[in-house]
Amino acid sequence: MKTEIIGLTGQTGAGKSTVARFVTALPFKTAVIDADSVAREALAVGSDCLKRLAKLFGYDIINSDGSCNRKLLASRAFSSKEQTQLLNAVTHPWIIERVKEYILLYRSEKCDIILFDAPLLFESGGDSLCHKIIAVTAPDEIRLDRIIRRDGLSESEARLRMNAQHDEAYYSQRADFIIDGSKSPEAVKKQVGNIIKEVCDEKAN
Repeated sequence: MKTEIIGLTGQTGAGKSTVARFVTALPFKTAVIDADSVAREALAVGSDCLKRLAKLFGYDIINSDGSCNRKLLASRAFSSKEQTQLLNAVTHPWIIERVKEYILLYRSEKCDIILFDAPLLFESGGDSLCHKIIAVTAPDEIRLDRIIRRDGLSESEARLRMNAQHDEAYYSQRADFIIDGSKSPEAVKKQVGNIIKEVCDEKAN
């Protein structure tokens, strides 16, 4: 079976991490590319991406030890829609190129599945790298409760984070498969298994 690249995305608190865990537990050689981890690489000491961001947002976003002052960068990059777009215009292409490198690596290792876990899969253009896409959704109140418990936020802070994302339709209209993350773990696990089997069977034929 050729390597299948599956995109995994969805709203915060919907249950994406649970789905990823169930995928990796299946009897396939699976590699996970975590977009959040790659984004941290983009801001690593000495990275070209960080240097470009410093030119745009101020050289003081780089600390004396060469690390990124993430809080300062965030305060400037998210101060307006235009500034956020500027941030994304630099970071998204860098992240996608790095993801391509990981894909080549995992293909060389003969992985059956590469799971590209990316909250901003569509916004970054990362969906173009995927054969199939799974979106995880859940009702707002369930997501709110999970975010508050997971991240230790107040209700107003959690709602601000939720409101910064697209609505459920944005994901469901673009994905090949939709998983309701509010269902029981057993139900989600079964759905994950059925989706991956369908994808792999289709690829084999």
